[in-house]
Amino acid sequence: MKTQILSVPNLHLIIVAVIGGTFARLATLREDYRQYPSYPNGYLGQAVLGFISATLGAVSIPALMTNNFTAVTFFTLALTQFQNVRRQEQASLQLLEETEYTKRGNAYIDGIAKTFEARNYISLFVALTIGIVMQLMHSQDFIIRITCGVISALLVYWGLTLFAKGQIIADIAEVKEGKVTIQNNELYVDDIFISNKVGVERGQEMILQEGLAVVIFPKEQHYRIALDNYGQRQAILFEITRSLGIKRYHFTRKNYEDGRIVFFIVPLFGDIKKMIEVARHTPVLESLNKSHIFLKRWENRHERS
Repeated sequence: MKTQILSVPNLHLIIVAVIGGTFARLATLREDYRQYPSYPNGYLGQAVLGFISATLGAVSIPALMTNNFTAVTFFTLALTQFQNVRRQEQASLQLLEETEYTKRGNAYIDGIAKTFEARNYISLFVALTIGIVMQLMHSQDFIIRITCGVISALLVYWGLTLFAKGQIIADIAEVKEGKVTIQNNELYVDDIFISNKVGVERGQEMILQEGLAVVIFPKEQHYRIALDNYGQRQAILFEITRSLGIKRYHFTRKNYEDGRIVFFIVPLFGDIKKMIEVARHTPVLESLNKSHIFLKRWENRHERS
């Protein structure tokens, strides 16, 4: 059987595509308010997966051009591997639940795991785009091929990240500082009752001196569906406690009349500005996203009938 030798142009194509796809994964591999993955082992593992994703996308075009269709079956392997990544992320985060200040919750864990799976697909498609463009322009100068491949990859990267970008709390609600008071041994934030378990006088002094609270106001009434969800409130509370720590108390309450949500903690680090920013940048859970356009269409059709 004659061994096929990889040509120089194809080698250039693979190298550029692998580098481009890997950089695409590194660009999405950033620590945000979710503080995950943790540095440095989490970064290393995800970077290696990004490199593997880019490699699978890069070698597919030369494989097709040399009639090596068996190599394309690696896409099936890639899909299986990326799904395993999601399951491994879910299992890893669930094992950490009992060690955190508060729990992330299953809904938040599922969203994080899906995000990491999707980012590997971005790496694969960026590398695949570079490979396709460079192959289509095989008769052009090498520099022109690289330039066009990189520009196309940047457009694909921008489009995919824009498509995959989810909402954050700031998109659906306003977040403001709440006024903490104690009346008749009961804790209030603004006019919302929080708890009657505020301890003795010393504990109440701690609450008044060190306690911080934020109040979330939904911008539209239908956003209350997301904010009232227990999983969403659990995710916000987790991000707040993870960023500021907990010295003693933590509560979350909602006002049933106007939809306001309150988060109160006595943190290790009292920084109300950071608390507000963390709450604003907490992702809206993907499982709660609904298309209100279709809901309105259904309502209009129901009214006509």
